[in-house]
Amino acid sequence: MCARRFLLIIFWLTLIFVGAALAIYQFGQQVLIKGATPQGHFQAAAPGSGPDYSKSENWFARSDIAGNPSQWLPAGTSQASGPAAAVFYIHPTTYLERDRWNAPLEGSESDFRTRLFVQSQASSLTSAGRVWAPRYRQAAYGAFLLKSEDARKALDLAYSDLLSAFDEFLRRNPTGPVILAGHSQGALHLSRLLRDRAPQLKNRLVAAYVVGWPLSTTADLPAMAMVACQTAEQTGCVLSWQSFGSPANSNLIMDAWEGTTGPTGIKRERKDMLCVNPVTGTKDGAAPAQANPGTLVPTADLTSATLEPGRVGARCDKGLLIIDGEIPPLGPYVLPGNNYHVYDYALFWGAIRRDAERRLSAWQHR
Repeated sequence: MCARRFLLIIFWLTLIFVGAALAIYQFGQQVLIKGATPQGHFQAAAPGSGPDYSKSENWFARSDIAGNPSQWLPAGTSQASGPAAAVFYIHPTTYLERDRWNAPLEGSESDFRTRLFVQSQASSLTSAGRVWAPRYRQAAYGAFLLKSEDARKALDLAYSDLLSAFDEFLRRNPTGPVILAGHSQGALHLSRLLRDRAPQLKNRLVAAYVVGWPLSTTADLPAMAMVACQTAEQTGCVLSWQSFGSPANSNLIMDAWEGTTGPTGIKRERKDMLCVNPVTGTKDGAAPAQANPGTLVPTADLTSATLEPGRVGARCDKGLLIIDGEIPPLGPYVLPGNNYHVYDYALFWGAIRRDAERRLSAWQHR
């Protein structure tokens, strides 16, 4: 899918939610672009100025980092002893300023938001592996709004950091099982990483969780040399989903996605959009609420959460993951159209944890 078009839709929906609907509906896309595009032109980074991923300071999560946010667990769950896999996790966009095309490596507000995502998303994988979550010069939201040289360079810079981080991750973990995970912008970069590092992942990949970013089974997956997860014990496969309540209105997203050309040269169609249900672990699966091991329900300040089993079920329907059951209060960021994009991991935290453990066991017993 065209990165700029999809993130434009997500950002548009977010702005509608926070009260910018009138301006957008009256004046259209140009208002959004003017209000979100970074000021000035992309400034190329000096040669050699990228993060040195041999240093722990350039990681949010790594086994030797004190206060590692991925080690957080909701009450009633316990950490596995000696998890076998190495997990590479890429966080979503957390830099919301307009002053530059790429975020600095450190910033108090974006750091706080990123740590919350590492805590609430990557923590679901710690019973299966040790999480490595790099800092990277993420593209600002505005980088997705224009088909410009500035925007392309911003996305490429973010990806170049992640490619370097992943190579360091592989250097530190030269053998054994690997789990990959990302969300939103992180999932976009992860889909590119899966294409560029497919040979290094051969026979090592347990699963890739490419969440909150549409993937086509015909236009995208073949370029990664990957297949969708058809069963709960399958390894070396991709899980992807986008969470919606019912009734779901995905017209804006679908209008932006359908008809775009994937890396295979094939046009994307709705019938080929991948949905793997995290509760069942199967493509196009369905599960009742009682099958869900737990949804993360956050505290008011969003710094912690409780795990509540049996709250929501889910079913794949025309490429979307439709949430069934009584959805608990998750926070103020449910987007129009019943789009639960921000909560793609939180809704199914317990299911993701179980899924990763199950696939790791299958990998170990191949």
